[in-house]
Amino acid sequence: MPSTTDSGRPPAQSRVPRPPATPDAPQPLFTVGGVRYEAVRELVRMPTGEVLLQALRYALEEEVPGRCLVRRLPSPSTYEERKRLSDEIQLAFRLNHPGIAQVFHLKIHRNTPHVVMEYVEGPSLDTLVSAGMARGRPVSEALALYIGAEIADALHYAHTLRGEDGRPLGIIHRDVNPRHLYLGAHGGVKLANFGAAYSLMVGRLESPANLVRGDVAYASPEYLERLPLSPASDIFSLGVVLVELLTGKHLFDVEDVPSPPEGLSSLRAEQFTSLPLTQMRVLLSSFSPAEVEAAVAGLSPDVKALLHSALRIVPDERFATAADMGGVLRAALTKRYPSYGRQDARQEVARVIAEGSCLRDVVEFGEAGLYPEGLDAHELGALGEED
Repeated sequence: MPSTTDSGRPPAQSRVPRPPATPDAPQPLFTVGGVRYEAVRELVRMPTGEVLLQALRYALEEEVPGRCLVRRLPSPSTYEERKRLSDEIQLAFRLNHPGIAQVFHLKIHRNTPHVVMEYVEGPSLDTLVSAGMARGRPVSEALALYIGAEIADALHYAHTLRGEDGRPLGIIHRDVNPRHLYLGAHGGVKLANFGAAYSLMVGRLESPANLVRGDVAYASPEYLERLPLSPASDIFSLGVVLVELLTGKHLFDVEDVPSPPEGLSSLRAEQFTSLPLTQMRVLLSSFSPAEVEAAVAGLSPDVKALLHSALRIVPDERFATAADMGGVLRAALTKRYPSYGRQDARQEVARVIAEGSCLRDVVEFGEAGLYPEGLDAHELGALGEED
């Protein structure tokens, strides 16, 4: 008879890894409050060991199972890591906004943390940008303005959220990037993953001084130089995202970066980054409006102006709030495309994804591919549904 631990399971070293979940072979997970969860597809596996699963939830009072996402996280090995995870989840529970993907539960299953989150039935902005590259042109200016305004609204909500005592929580996302922005099947936009967020929540554990959380390719200059943060940091990140969405190219090019200056402080990235940390710090140290102008030269004057405002090096010279940025984005959208709304956004996203998918076999995409196995059918199917 094989030996087991006190919990009745075989020792960790003798366990055989389970095969990935599939719709034909779902992987039972756990039960929370009478609701049973089963994983049906592995969507993303990060170098950190984090796995994002598509799952079904079976509630007793519901005939049809609902869909959700489950983040399977690496097990924290120290008190500090456990406390940071607890802080992250407690912060996420407080966020209740239509433009933010909700977090529902934290479940420790097989000694591993699992976070149950809202399922957004549509592609990420990362997939949309890649599909635009595949078809040879980025999304329309109208769609970019619409998405930017929706994200700005969600950020302003987070930035201004207060605790039960009425004090500002001081939330800053710190990781606004295309992989954390999702486009719903009905034209909605969702901001997800506040795992790297900063806040003033009482008792929250502070990150190590030399640790950079989130994707540095979208980080603000002040964050990479360890200067005080404000909502303006997220505004800068949103500006970088919009440049990429509007032009199909990232604002920064790390291929021709000078050598780092002597005396550059040592920092380390917590997770996978799209661009190297040291090169990004060097680029941002000499960043100026000239780089912004070169990147957005082909855009309309009012769109260029708002991107310049978002991408100022000095935080106080950017939009005062995310709401201000959202207002300017929405005003530009109304002025140039007065009837553009959710239905238009849904239709354009479906069209870009479909046109980009025609070239999926001849174009090499980024990390995990544009259409990881099992993901394309879900994205295309959801976007093709009628409202």
